[in-house]
Amino acid sequence: MSEIYILSDYGKLSKKDETIVFSQPDGTSTILFPFKTEHLVLVGKVSISADALRLLTKYKIGTTFLSSNGRFNGKLSFGDGKNIFLRQKQFRILDNPQKSLEIAKSIVSGKIRNEISFMQRIKRKNSNENEAVENAISSVKNTLSNAEKTDDIEKLRGYEGLAARKYFEVFKFNLQDEWAEFKTRSKNPPRTNVNAVLSFLYTLLMYRVESAIESQGLDSCCGNLHAVNYGKTALVFDLMEEFRSPVCDSVCCSLFNLGTLKSEDFEKKEFSAESEDYPLELEQGKGDSDSNLGDEENSPAKYGILLTKAGIKKVISAFEAKMNSLILYSPTAQKISYTKIIYQQVQHYKRVICGEETEYKAYYFK
Repeated sequence: MSEIYILSDYGKLSKKDETIVFSQPDGTSTILFPFKTEHLVLVGKVSISADALRLLTKYKIGTTFLSSNGRFNGKLSFGDGKNIFLRQKQFRILDNPQKSLEIAKSIVSGKIRNEISFMQRIKRKNSNENEAVENAISSVKNTLSNAEKTDDIEKLRGYEGLAARKYFEVFKFNLQDEWAEFKTRSKNPPRTNVNAVLSFLYTLLMYRVESAIESQGLDSCCGNLHAVNYGKTALVFDLMEEFRSPVCDSVCCSLFNLGTLKSEDFEKKEFSAESEDYPLELEQGKGDSDSNLGDEENSPAKYGILLTKAGIKKVISAFEAKMNSLILYSPTAQKISYTKIIYQQVQHYKRVICGEETEYKAYYFK
């Protein structure tokens, strides 16, 4: 079983016997076997015939739809849980401010600790910037202490945002190429090439976490850290926080530092509120939840930097390689892939919700 990515602006998925055929405008085609396909990710404008759609539903192949700029558009999902009793337990936790805060604090603690670990790596590699990085680490450690002591969810969210701002202030020191542009986090649209890569990687991570959550029958809208809102998958945003630095940020830096990405892998596009392909979003979008990073970079922008199709292929390849790499997972004392670690963490969260374990412990990498 595998993840399959399809990048196209005018391609089509159709059915032939018990297979799915992806056809390109130039006449070339690729055959996809349903029994070998776990998930489809369609990037760009890919049409689907009614027969192909029926085949996807028959084999329950989850399908994620991304626009050509990596924006999440929607999905086919077959993992909606029927366990109403599990969801009742989630809602009871949501109605228990103290327990919900405990879980949220563990999530924030894990995210900040991973940011500190990432900054310490930056310090070891950049002796010329030791003072700036050391000051940022000290500041974030202080923020972590405050976050672990607070008894207020709004203050906790504020500490998370404060730590993220300090973290991204020194993130640039881990980028070796001068053409890798990064001053601070920007999105909707991304203003620089580094931000374009980060946003796309966060979207890929988001759907991986969401798939794991759905597989366990949990309600993805019932979170603890991120505010609950209509249609917002708060739990997805919660449980992807601890993986941002070790997975996405790490892959982003490697793509630039190893010379995998080139300047021609990016393009400048005009965004507007009326555009279907490049909409100008004035509110938080799905897949990138760092809404506490408020500054001028989140203000409306007319132009954004995006990955080309060639660039997207490179980012997807690096992301998949990272997700399949083996890492020591402390709870089991075994080396397993990041894909399995995400599932392990979601299962751990479920056990906490069900009362089988008392405390949620976020994933921590060194």
